[in-house]
Amino acid sequence: MTLPPPDIHWTWCRFPDLGLQDLYDLLQLRARVFILEQGPYLDPDGLDQRSWHLLGRLAHDWNGLPAGELVLYLRAVDPGVKYDEPALGRVVNHPAVRGLGLGRVLVGEGVRRCDQAWPGQPNRISAQAHLAAFYGGFGYQPVGEAYLEDDIPHQEMLRPAV
Repeated sequence: MTLPPPDIHWTWCRFPDLGLQDLYDLLQLRARVFILEQGPYLDPDGLDQRSWHLLGRLAHDWNGLPAGELVLYLRAVDPGVKYDEPALGRVVNHPAVRGLGLGRVLVGEGVRRCDQAWPGQPNRISAQAHLAAFYGGFGYQPVGEAYLEDDIPHQEMLRPAV
């Protein structure tokens, strides 16, 4: 039996507005995926302080996970920090919710919030190369050649202003 996707409660805030529990939870989720699954690299890269953070928590207990568990996360780095444009990054979903379409929900919510925070501006991502078609579904277009970042093939992509 396949469970329906869980209801998600969203929080969108600047770094100083993250609570200690939020910060702990997002670093734990990022470490679980980006460090334990994908290989070691320095995740706290100095960009979190100049970003918006989108946290998706379970609204109710779901499939053995408690209500409030952080299962979706991304950050939106301010323009002029990493790129000239705002930049989505650290897009991650908890292993327990993969395959339910929530990655698409997360990126859609992130793009929508970027468009609100920086109206009329394009935004840029450094996508894992195997996810280029996924991001293409949100209007991102490849820029330049693929490259290695932390020993993982990546593709820079730009989403034009809307």
